[in-house]
Amino acid sequence: MPEYVNSGLLRIARERKGFPQGEAAERIGVQQGNLSRYETGTAIPSDDFLKKAALVYELPVSFFEQADPVLGAPVSVHAPMWRKKQSVGGKEMGQIIADFNIRVLHIRRMMEAVEFAPQSNIPKLEPEDYDGNIERIASLIRSHWLVPSGPFPNLTASIENAGGIVIHTSLGGSDVSGLTIKEVPGLPPIILINKDQPADRMRFTLAHELGHIVMHKFPNSDMEKQANEFASALLMPIAEMETALFDADLPRLAALKPEWKVSMQALLYRGEERGIIPKSKASYLWRQFNINRIKMREPPELDFEPEIPGVISRMINLHLETFGYSMIEFANILRLHEYQLPQFYDLKNAPEKPAMGLRLRVVK
Repeated sequence: MPEYVNSGLLRIARERKGFPQGEAAERIGVQQGNLSRYETGTAIPSDDFLKKAALVYELPVSFFEQADPVLGAPVSVHAPMWRKKQSVGGKEMGQIIADFNIRVLHIRRMMEAVEFAPQSNIPKLEPEDYDGNIERIASLIRSHWLVPSGPFPNLTASIENAGGIVIHTSLGGSDVSGLTIKEVPGLPPIILINKDQPADRMRFTLAHELGHIVMHKFPNSDMEKQANEFASALLMPIAEMETALFDADLPRLAALKPEWKVSMQALLYRGEERGIIPKSKASYLWRQFNINRIKMREPPELDFEPEIPGVISRMINLHLETFGYSMIEFANILRLHEYQLPQFYDLKNAPEKPAMGLRLRVVK
C-alpha cells in the first residue's frame, strides 16, 4: 500500500481526461464502486491500481502523492457579454476545475523556490462603498496604477506588477473565456484566460476577471454585470469614448479597434450603453454587424497580438537557467511527464524583457 494518496487528485486526474467514472473504472480495470471509494478517500488504492491509473490518466504516480487540497468550482465562470451561452455543462466544468487545480499545484511547486515580489497591489474597492459607481472604481484603479489617459497600454503587465498571475490556457478544451482563483492561502490571485479566443476577447476577459478581484470579496447576483461594466470602463474610459465614438460608423469602429485593443462589438456596446451612440444608430450598426457577419468573426486584418504573461515564464526560466534543472527534472518538480510540459506552458514564448516593475527572487 502507498504511504499517502490524495483522493481528490484521483478525481482531478480523471476529470482532466473527461472520463465519466464508469468509463475510467473500465479503462483501469476495477469496479466503479472501488474507484468511487478511492476518489472519496473511504478506501486506499493499491500500488498496482495507482500504476494503472497513472497510465490511463497520463500522469506520473507522484501526481497522486501530493498533499495539496483540491479546490472546488469557481464562483464565476465568464463568457463574453455578447454570447448567448452562459451555462457550463458538468463534463466541461470538471475539465475546467481539473485544469485550474493542476495550475495551482504547479505554481505552488515553483514558488517553493521562487518568491514573487510585486511592485504594487490590487486594491479592494467594493461597489456598495462607492454607491454602485463602477465607472469610479475603474477610474481609481487606473489612477492607482498610474495608467495614462488613452488606451490601457498592457493590462497583463499591470496585473502582474500588482501581484496577480495571468495564465493562458485552453481551460480543459472548454469554450469558457476565463476564471479567477483569488482566495488560495499562500498564493497570489490567479487569472486563467482561454487562449483559444481572439486577443480582443482575451483582454476584455482579463479586465472582467480583474473586476472580480477588485470588487467582489463576496459573490452577489449582479457580479457578472458589474465585472463587465468594470472591464468596459477600465479599457474604454467614458470621457475619451465620448469623443472617439461620436458619430461612429463601421469604418470608425474598425479604426478604433487596434488603437484601443478591444473588439468593435465592445466599442459599439459601450457607446450604446452610455448613450454616446443613439439607440436608432446602434440598432442600424448591429444590423450591419449581422449582414457583414462581423458578429461571428471581426475582420482578420484588424487582429492584434495578445499580451504575453511574464510571471510563469520567468519562474520557469529561473528553474531551467538559474537553478540548472534539466527538462525532465523540472517536469518531476511539477509532477508531469517531460513530454507534457509544452502542453501546459509555451517554453519558447517567454518575453525577452520582463514587464516594468516585475520582480521575482530566489527563496533563501
